[in-house]
Amino acid sequence: MRMKPSLFAAPALAAMMLAGAAAADQPASSGAPLVSTQNVSVSIGGDLAKAFDELGERDVRQQAEDLAQVIERELARDADTDGRWAGARVNLVLTDLKPNRPTMQQTIDRPGLSMFHSKSVGGATIEGEVVTSDGQRLPVRYERYSTSLADVFGYTTWSDADRAFDGLAANLRRGRLTNR
Repeated sequence: MRMKPSLFAAPALAAMMLAGAAAADQPASSGAPLVSTQNVSVSIGGDLAKAFDELGERDVRQQAEDLAQVIERELARDADTDGRWAGARVNLVLTDLKPNRPTMQQTIDRPGLSMFHSKSVGGATIEGEVVTSDGQRLPVRYERYSTSLADVFGYTTWSDADRAFDGLAANLRRGRLTNR
């Protein structure tokens, strides 16, 4: 007699779902990296750790991935030019993240918000360190926010945060680790 595979899959699926739920809660509370690539790790902290549930895990995780990709790309570009950051490890903490438009979680939590018509000033604050190939630890701090709705450039949820990530990458290219 042959048993149906679905009978065996159900317990495994339930275990995977529980493990996924536990992992989803871990980054907000423990400060463990949300994203880690070969040369860049991004975790959350500060005000963002408090706003994690309000903004939604999916959006915060995507922003951490975007930040890691932008910095990883900049490190690769640097290796092709002067090599200032060759062999460096960049450990970043997203401490604040403000969307220009409501996130999916915010529109679920507050049905009156419109993802298309609601608009706000946004941006991001990023802190951390660059650990050079010789072990030197250099602090990193960068923030960028729009100051008024007239300054908001772009129509996506994370336009200003994206500009902050690009600004940090440009600063790294110049060897400037802080904008304060």
